[in-house]
Amino acid sequence: MAQVLPRRSVLHIDCDCFFASVEMRDNPALRDIPIAIGGRADQRGVIATCNYPARRFGVRSAMATAQALKLCPSLLLVPGRMALYREVSQQLMTLLQEYAVQLEQVSVDEAYLEIDPALDAAALAQQIRARVKQQLGISVSVGVAPNKFLAKIASDWNKPDGQFEVLPAQLDAFVAALPLVRIPGIGPAQEKRLALYKLRTCADVRQWPLTELVRTFGRTGALLYERSRGIDHRPLSLERVRKSVSVECTFARDLYSAEECLQQLPALWQRWQQRLERSGCDSAALAPFVKVKFADFSLTTLADGQERASPEGFGRLLQQALQRQPKAVRLLGIGGRFAEADQQQLALF
Repeated sequence: MAQVLPRRSVLHIDCDCFFASVEMRDNPALRDIPIAIGGRADQRGVIATCNYPARRFGVRSAMATAQALKLCPSLLLVPGRMALYREVSQQLMTLLQEYAVQLEQVSVDEAYLEIDPALDAAALAQQIRARVKQQLGISVSVGVAPNKFLAKIASDWNKPDGQFEVLPAQLDAFVAALPLVRIPGIGPAQEKRLALYKLRTCADVRQWPLTELVRTFGRTGALLYERSRGIDHRPLSLERVRKSVSVECTFARDLYSAEECLQQLPALWQRWQQRLERSGCDSAALAPFVKVKFADFSLTTLADGQERASPEGFGRLLQQALQRQPKAVRLLGIGGRFAEADQQQLALF
């Protein structure tokens, strides 16, 4: 007899351009002009977030500041105030906790709430949005659905300052029409590979049996089978599990040789040791990895669970990583990931 799972009601709360929203709250003159929080272009800065007027020019998070300024010459760069953002984040999570049977904080500006399924979830979402705007002066978008996967997609449906509910009666049709790239974990490279098999939407995936999906795509195939049917049994995680400890550095000028790159390791090692000490982690328990971003913004990472997390071990990994692409280097990073994360093939950064 098939197991009957209890009905769930999950809300995904996502702040709208969080850092920029806090800055616009404190300085209303910034509301209608393109602004971004990020590093300076002459120091190879990167955009952390930007407001919606800036996004209309094509500016995006994680974009190089120099590129953002080319797209939007009038873009105003605002220095970040991380202590303030953390304070506002804590205020937000305290507010959300009042409504949650369980709460999972994903980041400073994002959380899942499991609520009593007997309640009117849409009305609750509207109440949360109103209280956040009134008490914190920022806006959030909310997705309402029977699980985490669909709630996250729904929160992006009516951004900014909106909400969307995936009702049980609409679930099948809603999911069938979803492009596969909307599934968390399916990036542009995977999207291209899937397109080679004429798989572009969840409806396309439904034509494949589970065995064929797993044979062709491995664990991603199993994920596709479930998500294309709107299935996600993951409970909310009450503890945020640290996956890795890492440091990185973007250089003011490109590095053109392996020798130049290796010369940066002592400083990175020292910073990594300081971060380990603050986090209470033991380097002996971590599997080391290196990250290299080249001048053309292509990226490679290399990990070896059998290598030691030592200056010599990182040096060997870095030399191997640099052999993958004979290009100038703009960023180097080193780190270690926990055994559990390594077994689950979690993201390095």
